[in-house]
Amino acid sequence: MIDWIQAARLRTLPLSLSGIIMGSFIAKWRLWGEGGTWDWKIFALALLVTLLYQVLSNFANDYGDGVKGTDAKRIDTAEARAVASGKISALQMRNAVITVAILSFIATIALLYVAFIPEYMNQFYIFIGLGVACILSAIGYTVGKKPYGYMGLGDLFVFVFFGLVSVAGSYFLFTKTFSWDILLPGTAIGMMSMAVLNLNNMRDIVNDKNSGKNTLALKIGFKNAMIYEMVLLQFPLILILIFLGLNGFIQTQNYYVFIVMILMIPFAKLRRKIMAVKEPKELDPFLKQVGILTFMMAVLTAFGLNFFN
Repeated sequence: MIDWIQAARLRTLPLSLSGIIMGSFIAKWRLWGEGGTWDWKIFALALLVTLLYQVLSNFANDYGDGVKGTDAKRIDTAEARAVASGKISALQMRNAVITVAILSFIATIALLYVAFIPEYMNQFYIFIGLGVACILSAIGYTVGKKPYGYMGLGDLFVFVFFGLVSVAGSYFLFTKTFSWDILLPGTAIGMMSMAVLNLNNMRDIVNDKNSGKNTLALKIGFKNAMIYEMVLLQFPLILILIFLGLNGFIQTQNYYVFIVMILMIPFAKLRRKIMAVKEPKELDPFLKQVGILTFMMAVLTAFGLNFFN
C-alpha cells in the first residue's frame, strides 16, 4: 500500500486543488453579490474529480517514464518511481491507470449531473467533452508513441488544464456564465503550475537529456529555464491584484480583501533561494514549496473575497 501512496505523489495534490478553490470561491463571492446560491455538493465533487485527475496523471507519468526507461537513472534519488524501481510492475501500473481513468470519468459524470441536469443540457455535453480531454491530457503527458511531455509541450498543457480550465471551469459550474476577468486568476494558477513543472524539468535536465525527453527546460537550457522560472513566480500575485482592482476593491477601500498580498514576502524569499541553486538536484525541495504557495494564494484570495468583503 505504501508503494501506491508514494506513486500517487501526495505532495502534488495541493497544487491540483488550488484551481478548484480559486474558481469555486470567486463564484461564491459573485453569486452572493447577485443573490444567487452556491452548492457545496458541486464543490465537493469538483475536489474529488481534480484529485482523481491528479492521481491519474501521476500514475500515468510513473508508467510512461518507467516503460520508456526515462526513470532508470533516477532510482537512487528522492524521486525514485515505482515502476522504474520495480516496486510496482508495469502491468499493475497500467491497470491502475485504466482503473483511475474510469473512476475519473464516473466522478466527472456525477459532478456534471449535479451542476447541469436538467436545465443546462448543452453545457452538460460540452463539459463531458472537456472532462474526456482532461483525462486524455493526464495520460498523454508520458504515455503513447508521441507523448507531449517528450516534445516540450507539457508547460502549455499544464497552463491550460491546471490553470484556465480548472479555475474558469469550476467558476462556470456554479454561475453557468463566463466572465473574462476569471482568466486573470486562472492565468495566475496556470503560471504557478508551470513553475512547478519547470522546476521538475530543471531538476531532471541531465537525466532527460540522456533519455531523450525533450522538455522545454532542456530545449532552452538550464540558465534560460531559471529566468523563465523567475518570470512564472513574479506575475501570479500581480494578476490577482489586477483582478481585485478591476472588481472595484481599491475604490471602495476594502483593503482587507488584499490579504493575499502578504504572500509577496515568501514569494520573494523563494525566488532568491531558487536563483541561488547551482546544481539541478538541489531544486527538489522547492517543488513542494511552490505547490504550497499556490494553494495558499488560492485560499487567501477565497478568504478575502468571502469573509472580508
